[in-house]
Amino acid sequence: MNFASVAIEVLSALTAAANLFIIAAGLSLVFGALRIINLAHGSFYMIGALLMASLFALGRPEILFWPALVLAPLLMAGFGAILERLLFRRIYHAEHLVQLLLSYALSLMLADLALRIWGADTRSVPTPAALAGVLVVGGASFPLYNLFVITLSLAVGLGLWVLLRHTRFGWEIRAAVEDAEGLSLCGRNVPALFTAVFALGAFLAALGGAAVAPLQAIGPGMDSAILVSAFIVAVIGGLGSIAGAALGAAIIGFFQAVGTLWLPTWAPAFIFLAMIMVLVIRPSGLLGAAQRAWAEED
Repeated sequence: MNFASVAIEVLSALTAAANLFIIAAGLSLVFGALRIINLAHGSFYMIGALLMASLFALGRPEILFWPALVLAPLLMAGFGAILERLLFRRIYHAEHLVQLLLSYALSLMLADLALRIWGADTRSVPTPAALAGVLVVGGASFPLYNLFVITLSLAVGLGLWVLLRHTRFGWEIRAAVEDAEGLSLCGRNVPALFTAVFALGAFLAALGGAAVAPLQAIGPGMDSAILVSAFIVAVIGGLGSIAGAALGAAIIGFFQAVGTLWLPTWAPAFIFLAMIMVLVIRPSGLLGAAQRAWAEED
């Protein structure tokens, strides 16, 4: 096994990890601020990818790629805000079992809705011409679009850090987690704040789906498959921790690369092995805490 093949496998695993981080960051953000485990998060991802494919059907890929990459997540964010106001707002103080049942039922409904709107056929999104080239590493080729996905995840991570640490919005989220009633007495509309957080989580899920659309077939089943992986990433890093989601995605990427290189047949099991190893050592996740949502900020 030469250096080129190892480098390509590592970069491929890093691409998958980067996309997982975008999705898991939304999952952790919603849990950290709202204490909601949203099983419909995978549906937001799938619909984001399907919206991306539908927008591409309107014209030429080289023109529509960038607007579609932004518009599909924005549409999903608006839909998520509606769902939060109509459904999730009513169960913030309910038992976790009630929250899980509601979000699971919603995921089934959204899966059926997507099936009725887009059908059971898989779709594809072409790579835009500007990102259709390859990077040559030791004689082996690596798609430029994969590097774009990695760069996008870095931009998302940096953007979330700035948003949560250096803006009033981020301060209000942390204040609401600690004392929502006190923040409300200060004149802040806490329900509207929670709606914005949930919409941001839906935006990130759909962004992950839109970004990965040129890399894989789009169709039914995407939601459940990605939800398991995103939860593993979030659990490894610690639910509620954005930095933990990044760390969890990096660990998953490492284990996937090792599994692919040394034991390809057992490669899918390596991410579960990583989760078990972390939870045995630290049950709350690497950067998680039982009662604190923003462990990475302290």
